[in-house]
Amino acid sequence: MAEGSSVPEKVAWVLVRHDRVLVTRSHGRDRFYLPGGHREPGESDEETLVREIDEELRAAIDPGSMAHFGTFEIGEGHPDHGPFRMICYTAAHRGELTPSREIAEKAWFRYADRNRVSAVDEMAFDALHALGLLP
Repeated sequence: MAEGSSVPEKVAWVLVRHDRVLVTRSHGRDRFYLPGGHREPGESDEETLVREIDEELRAAIDPGSMAHFGTFEIGEGHPDHGPFRMICYTAAHRGELTPSREIAEKAWFRYADRNRVSAVDEMAFDALHALGLLP
């Protein structure tokens, strides 16, 4: 959570290629999510994204290329256990996208697959679709 915020937060990576967005699924979960995770105490968004993508996909985010894509939030009482905030960034990376042991599966989803992701991820899919990046 950001300092002074009581809303749980995730820092997520938005990577679009060939009209598809990268998503991952953790072991024991049915839904897919944009890669990323929660920040550790004292971490910036940049530090969180670099660490999380290394841990999940064994790839190195280029911090200098990070650009805020959007912040998406579901409210209290939402069926997906709100409140929850996801802060999304685009960024270049080095290395293959190789799932670590904590990731059961990686996939490239089209907009039509948005029903397979969480509610907050659906918001990011909608934003990508509105921009023409995820037809």
